[in-house]
Amino acid sequence: MSVALVAPSVASAQTDDARALIIIVNMERTRAQLLLAENAVSAGDSEGAFAHAFIPHSVIFPTAKPQLQAVDSQASGQLEAALTDLPLKIKSGELSGEQAVAEIKRIEGMIDGILALPALAADKGMISQAVVFLLRDAVQSYELSESGANTVDYENAQGLVNVAASRYQEISNQIDNRRNGEIVTFFIEIETNLAQKAPVEDVRRLADAIERDLAEDLTVSEGATGGQHTQYFATIRELLAKVVDSVKAGDYKAADQAAITAYLDNYEYLEAPIEKHNPDLMVTIEIEMREELRRMIKAGDSPSDIEEFVNGILPKLDEAEAILDSDPELQGTSSSTQAGFANIEGLSQGFGTYQGERLERGEAEDSAKAEVRAHIDQIRIKLDETLRLYQEGNKEGAILTARSAYLDSYENVELPLRPIDPDFTLEMEIKFAELRNLMQAGAPYEQVLAKTAEIKQGLDESERLVSGTGIVAPTIAFSTSFSIIFREGLESALIVGAILTYLEASRNERFKKHVYYGIVLAFAGTAATWFAAEYIIDISGAGREMIEAIAGISAVAVLFWVSFWILNKVETKKWIEFVKAKVWKATTTGSVMVFVMLSFFTVYREGFETVLFYQAMLSFAKYMEWYVAAGLISGLGVIVGTTFVVRKLGKRLPLRVLFGLTMGIGAYMSIAFMGNAVREFQEIGYLPTTHMIGTIPRLDINLATMTGIHPTLETVVAQVILLAVYLAGSLYVLVLKPRRQKLVESARKSRADLVEKADIDVEDH
Repeated sequence: MSVALVAPSVASAQTDDARALIIIVNMERTRAQLLLAENAVSAGDSEGAFAHAFIPHSVIFPTAKPQLQAVDSQASGQLEAALTDLPLKIKSGELSGEQAVAEIKRIEGMIDGILALPALAADKGMISQAVVFLLRDAVQSYELSESGANTVDYENAQGLVNVAASRYQEISNQIDNRRNGEIVTFFIEIETNLAQKAPVEDVRRLADAIERDLAEDLTVSEGATGGQHTQYFATIRELLAKVVDSVKAGDYKAADQAAITAYLDNYEYLEAPIEKHNPDLMVTIEIEMREELRRMIKAGDSPSDIEEFVNGILPKLDEAEAILDSDPELQGTSSSTQAGFANIEGLSQGFGTYQGERLERGEAEDSAKAEVRAHIDQIRIKLDETLRLYQEGNKEGAILTARSAYLDSYENVELPLRPIDPDFTLEMEIKFAELRNLMQAGAPYEQVLAKTAEIKQGLDESERLVSGTGIVAPTIAFSTSFSIIFREGLESALIVGAILTYLEASRNERFKKHVYYGIVLAFAGTAATWFAAEYIIDISGAGREMIEAIAGISAVAVLFWVSFWILNKVETKKWIEFVKAKVWKATTTGSVMVFVMLSFFTVYREGFETVLFYQAMLSFAKYMEWYVAAGLISGLGVIVGTTFVVRKLGKRLPLRVLFGLTMGIGAYMSIAFMGNAVREFQEIGYLPTTHMIGTIPRLDINLATMTGIHPTLETVVAQVILLAVYLAGSLYVLVLKPRRQKLVESARKSRADLVEKADIDVEDH
C-alpha cells in the first residue's frame, strides 16, 4: 500500500484491500486457535482448550473488529458474542466434550461465512500476504515458547503453520511447479523443525524463504539487484568452503548448517534475477544446493565425495554471477525482496500480536486513560439500566444491555488493561459472563444486584490499574493520614501532658507510673481493635462494601461530633479547666485504678477514632498505602516533637489555631468520607443513583475517592448538606454563641451595676 497521493478511486481500492487483508488474516488466526481448542477438548485438556479459545476473544478479534464492522456489522456482532462466550463457558464447565466441539464447529462456520463475503474476495496476492503474516506469527509464537518449552505458544506456532499451509494450497496451482515444489518442501521442513523443537532461527529462515518465494512469484522481474548480488555470491562460496572444512573435521552438523545458510539466506535472493536470464541454470544450482548437497551431508558421505560435489557447484555459480554482472538493469539499484507485495511492513501496524509487552500499573497512554474513564462511565449507566430492566421483568432487554456494557465498552477498557494485569482482565470477563448467565437463568434480583456490585468494584480496580495513582491523590492521602494521627495524637498528648504536669505541681508524682500503665494498655487496645477490624472486613466477603460504607458513615459521625467538641474547647482557659477537672477528680479519690483508667480512656478513645478513620480511608486509598504509612510516621514524629516542646521547654502551643486547623481538616475528611459512603450504598443498591456525568466533574478514580466527589446527584447533595451544617455550626459556635454570651455578660454587668447603684442610694438615704 503506497503512502503516496493517489486518485480517490485508487485510494479507496487500497483501503478496501487493506481492510480485507486484516480481516482475512485475523479470521485465519482465529481459526488456528479454534482448531487447537478443539484438539484440546478432544484430548480432555480443558485448560488448554480455554487458553486457545481465550486468545481470539481477548487479542485477535479486537484487532479486526473495526474493519469487520465496516464490512458487515451484524456478522461482526454475532462472531464477537460467540468468541466472548466460548472460553468462559469452557472455563465454567458449561461446555465440554461434544458440546464444546459442536460450538467450535459452529463458530468456524461463522468464519467461513465471513470469508465468503464479496468484500473479502481474495486473489493470489492477498492470500500470499495472508500466508506471510501467519508464518510471521508462527515464528513469533515459537520464539516466545522458547523452542517448545511453553506449551500454549508452542501449540500456537504449530497451529498457525498448519493454517498457513492450508491457505497456501488454495493458490498452489497458480504458482509455477518449481517454486511450488520448493514452498511445499519448506512447509514440510518447518513442520519437522517444530516437531523436533529445533532452534528458532532454523524456523525463521524457512519462513523467510517462503516469503521470498511468494514475493518473487508476484514480481519475478525483481529480486537481488545492483551490487548486492556480488556479496551474495561471495558469501555462498565462503559457506561452501566451510561445508568442506566441517565434513573433513567430522562435524557434519556444522556442515549442514552452513549449507542451509548458503541456500536460504543467500541463494534465495539470487533466484529471481538468475531465472530471468537462464531458468535452467537457476534450477540446477538450486537443486544441487538445496537437495543433493544436503542429502549427501545427512547421509554422511565421505569428505572427498562432498568436496568433489561442491567443486562442481562453483563453476555454475561463476556462470550465474557473470550473467548478472552483464545485466545493465541490475547496476546501481537496490534490493527489494518483497517487490510483489503491498507495503507489508506498514500494513502490519494494523495487526495485533498474541503476546504484547507487559506494562506496569499506570503505564498506559494518557489518551487511553481518558478513554477508559469514559467507557467505565458508560458501563455504570448500562449496568444501572440492566438492573432496572431486570427488576421490571424485561429479562431479554436486561441481557442485551449487559452484553452491550461488555462488548461495546468494557472490551475497550481491556485493550490497555490486559498488558497490565491479564489475570484481573479475565476475572472481569468472567464476572460479566456470570451476570448474563444469572439473568438468563432467571435468578432472583438480589443475586443479580450483588453480581452487578462486584462488577462495579472491578470497574474501579480497572481504572486504578490503567490510570495509576498520579501525584495529587497520593499527596492528599499523605496529608490526610498526617492530619488524622496529628489531631488524634495531639489531643492525647496534651491531655496526658496536662495530667502529668498537674500531678507534678500537686506533688502527686506517685501516680505518674499508673498513668503510663494506662497508656500502654491503650496502645494494646488500639492494636487489638485494628486487627479485629481487619478480621471483620476480611471475612465479610460479599458484605465488604456494606461494612466499608458503614465504617465511612461512622467516621463521618465521629468526625462531626469531635469537630464541634473541639470548637467548644478552643479557648485555652476552657481547655485547661477541662483537663484540671478530670485530674482533680482522680487525685481526690486516691485510687490508682482511676489514673490507669483515666489515661487509658483518654488515649484509647483517640486510638479507637484513629482506627475508624484509617480503616475508612484505606478502603478508598488503594495502591496509596505507602503514602498513608508515610503520613502516619510523619505525624507521630511531629507529635513527639510537640510533646517535647510542651514538657521540657515549657512552651505554650497556640491551641486555638491548632484546634481550629484540625477542625477544618476533620470537616474536609468527613465530607470526603460522606461522598464515598453514599457511593458505596449506591453500589450495593441501597440508594438510587442519578448520574450527572458531564455536569459534575469526573475526577480520576484515585482523586475521586480521596475527595469523595463522584458524578452522581446523591453523593453531591449529601456532601453539600454536610458542608452547610458545618458552616452553620461554625457560624453559631464561633460567631453567634460568643456574641450572645457577650450580650448576656453585658446585661448581667449592667444589672449588677444597677443593683449596686440602688444599694448606694438606699445607704445615702
